[in-house]
Amino acid sequence: MNPLHSPTDARASRSAYFREEHEMLRAQVRRFVEQEVKPHGAAWEEQGFVPRPVLQRMGELGFLGIRYPAEYGGSDMDTLATVVLAEELGRSTFSGFAITVLVHTDMASVHVFHGGSPAQKDKFMPDIIAGRKIVAVGVTEPGAGSDVKGIRTTAREQAGGFVLNGSKTFITNGVYGDLYCIAAKTDPGGKPSQSISMFLVEKGTKGFSVARALDKHGWRSSDTAELVFEDCRLPAENLLGKQGRGFYAIMKNFQNERIVLGAMAMGEAQAAIELTLDWITQRKTFGTTLFEKQAVRQRLAMLAAKVEAGRQLVYHAAWLDTQGVDAAREVSMVKAYCGELVNEVMYAGVQFHGGMGFMRESAIERMARDARVQAIGGGATEVMLEEVAKRLR
Repeated sequence: MNPLHSPTDARASRSAYFREEHEMLRAQVRRFVEQEVKPHGAAWEEQGFVPRPVLQRMGELGFLGIRYPAEYGGSDMDTLATVVLAEELGRSTFSGFAITVLVHTDMASVHVFHGGSPAQKDKFMPDIIAGRKIVAVGVTEPGAGSDVKGIRTTAREQAGGFVLNGSKTFITNGVYGDLYCIAAKTDPGGKPSQSISMFLVEKGTKGFSVARALDKHGWRSSDTAELVFEDCRLPAENLLGKQGRGFYAIMKNFQNERIVLGAMAMGEAQAAIELTLDWITQRKTFGTTLFEKQAVRQRLAMLAAKVEAGRQLVYHAAWLDTQGVDAAREVSMVKAYCGELVNEVMYAGVQFHGGMGFMRESAIERMARDARVQAIGGGATEVMLEEVAKRLR
């Protein structure tokens, strides 16, 4: 085996972080990706969404509930298991598919599980884990992204419930989702960190609509939407968690989201290195393969080293989380470093593919487009570096 090729195969099994059950999960997800994703991913890119039967099949295989309790159909695994899932989905080369799944498992449904009442969890969690109901989370607005306190959607309390008004944008799973976890201000005049609450909104609720599907640069097989709430009436039991505690729920889950995105990015980067290595060992210029050119192979070698470092940073942050350690510093490093690194790797991959790297028929072209958002979504690099800087002294 070429030493640059797929270190996750041989070395992850020797990792101090992972146990046998993690490696079994890795093998199962990788097999699913090879058999049921790669042959069809290009078609999903064209149609703009992942077909529901695929997600339901993932539910049947247990991939959508690896962190949730057995009582709802989950596997009771840990943060490192989530990292395995995200890394392997990233390696699929179809990041629109990967983010469709990971938003459902680790960015949206977590609000139901952590904030939901026993009745809410009993009602929704079994269907979420089985893939019968796909979940989206609505925080971002036209004027508020990383600045969660700046959201303007309101939930006015009325007898017996709440009335939502406002809009959300860039919502993954927004077009074809079934259940939405929506952040809204319940006390617009109050302290920003204590004025936001989370609500459950089901598809078909009167006053709630998908304004439009968004046409994106990358992640083409992920459906993304603008949502609108116009006097959308919700019963009191649709409040998710305690009133006024939504900001803290969002901030807490950002840590998990950023670990997931870091792992996904490193999976993407590893796949890109493997694709590029295959290309440069076959492609000849001026009588020799590209790999025989020192500048090319040394640059790829350095990128492989950086990806290995990024992977270990992700693993360590996830391990700290499993130990109950506050890892906000390490997680912010993960998001900043991995989000930038995956783009550096893709740039080199396109460059070394030459003209073919610019063609839509090549995987590296799609992957380069997909990777760009990794430095933006879930906390832009600049925001993450500020979080690290706060914790340097």
